[in-house]
Amino acid sequence: MKKTKIFADANLTVGTIDPNLYGSFIEHLGRAVYEGIYEPGHKTADENGFRRDVLELVKELNVPIVRYPGGNFLSGYDWRDGVGPREKRPTRLDLAWFSTETNEFGTDEFMKWCRVAGVTPMMGVNMGTGTIKDAAQLVEYCNHEGGTDISEMRRANGAKEPYHVRYWCIGNEMDGPWQIGHLTAEEYGRKALEAAKVMRWANGELKEEDGTNWAERPLKLIVSGSSNHEIKTFPEWDRVVLEHTYEAVDYLSMHRYYMYDEDRDDPLMDFLGSADDMHEYIGTLRATIEYVRAKVRSKKKLYLSFDEWNIWTVTAPRHEPLWKQAPHLLEDVYTFRDAIVFAGLMNTLLNNCDIVKLGCLAQLVNVIAPIMTKKGGGVFRQTSFYPFRYLANNARGETLRTFSDSDVFGNMFGKARFINEAVTHDRANRRVCVSLCNYDEEAREVELELRSFGEPEAVEYVEMTSLDLDAVNGFGAEKVKPHRKELPEMEAGRTFLTLPALSWSFLILQY
Repeated sequence: MKKTKIFADANLTVGTIDPNLYGSFIEHLGRAVYEGIYEPGHKTADENGFRRDVLELVKELNVPIVRYPGGNFLSGYDWRDGVGPREKRPTRLDLAWFSTETNEFGTDEFMKWCRVAGVTPMMGVNMGTGTIKDAAQLVEYCNHEGGTDISEMRRANGAKEPYHVRYWCIGNEMDGPWQIGHLTAEEYGRKALEAAKVMRWANGELKEEDGTNWAERPLKLIVSGSSNHEIKTFPEWDRVVLEHTYEAVDYLSMHRYYMYDEDRDDPLMDFLGSADDMHEYIGTLRATIEYVRAKVRSKKKLYLSFDEWNIWTVTAPRHEPLWKQAPHLLEDVYTFRDAIVFAGLMNTLLNNCDIVKLGCLAQLVNVIAPIMTKKGGGVFRQTSFYPFRYLANNARGETLRTFSDSDVFGNMFGKARFINEAVTHDRANRRVCVSLCNYDEEAREVELELRSFGEPEAVEYVEMTSLDLDAVNGFGAEKVKPHRKELPEMEAGRTFLTLPALSWSFLILQY
């Protein structure tokens, strides 16, 4: 049996984990909203029409922040369509997903849902068909106390107090030709800068004379970066946009999805290399940010918002008719194979927590999501639900820098490690978490050395394995999930773990 040694020390850290790294995403796409988080008349629906069974699973995942309302949908959306009396809201064609949008669910409903779910809202402003005035007025609607036409509109709609939304995405994937109102980097950079300016002004933020400090309760603005690293404009898009907006924004957005493709020469190993490819993608944007920071002579630190990421395998033609409301779109049913790659992607986010501060798993319900629902029926947890739940609820504090002698395998991205790990340290709760993926088709032994923690004690050890890589969960049949293992013994801060072939393991230690 091949062996891998992993060493981590309490004093050698990558950075602090922002809890918002474990965020998610709800778009007006498919059944994410309607029949997902919102289904009036459902047996579990509350007085707002929110499905309680879905809310329970969202809380189980411990999602802290949710991005809304898109996504590609955002670039054709007028936020005014989704506020006010429901009977007066217009029904529109959604040109992003060729669906019909009734606007029954909009900004006010989302804010109510966030309160009930206990999550922070991350709103988006339309940079496709929308104007900077639209962006400023949406901020005014959400955040201004009252006394103006826009803020009084919110009050008349039932929200006497402002929502105080802090996190705002300035558009979505504006680099993509598929985007409604697609812009060049130069066009978008200029527009995003002006949008950021008026959004801050609408929030009552006045810039100090030295140009570095903003007033109390500032907005956290996210500018659209590259939608993936395979698009021809990457990373030049990011450089140009940042040179326009660096001082005005707080985060650069990045998106990436990974796929198991049977048509590749070595589909399994290519898929298993996804996490290391994600790390390289982050590294390129890290370097781009630092380049622009030096070029514009800034003292400010800018971070990454990885506000769309997941595994996305559904490529079949659409079977539902055009213009249907809430059609079944992008409803991936995740396999065990997907789950272990998903866990590696989460490890990568943790191992880059010094630069990636926001993360949004795309999406939360039904659409490439960890939670699936049936109209009028039940819910189930997808295979990917479990790595997310364990990490989001336990891997807190700081990520430790690991030193591993894992060997590598070749794949379409280059080289990737057979043992993919992340080690986190929660000083306040004296807890260490270890997430381990074995991407070898044989079992491996891992020697884990954590001697700086004295004599830590294992308190929980779970493992996901399956003889069938295509195994999935379903309604009433959640067969693919972690099972508890016998707690390993620690001696002088060391332990030895046997990781089954193609598996994910998660160990929690207290000291």
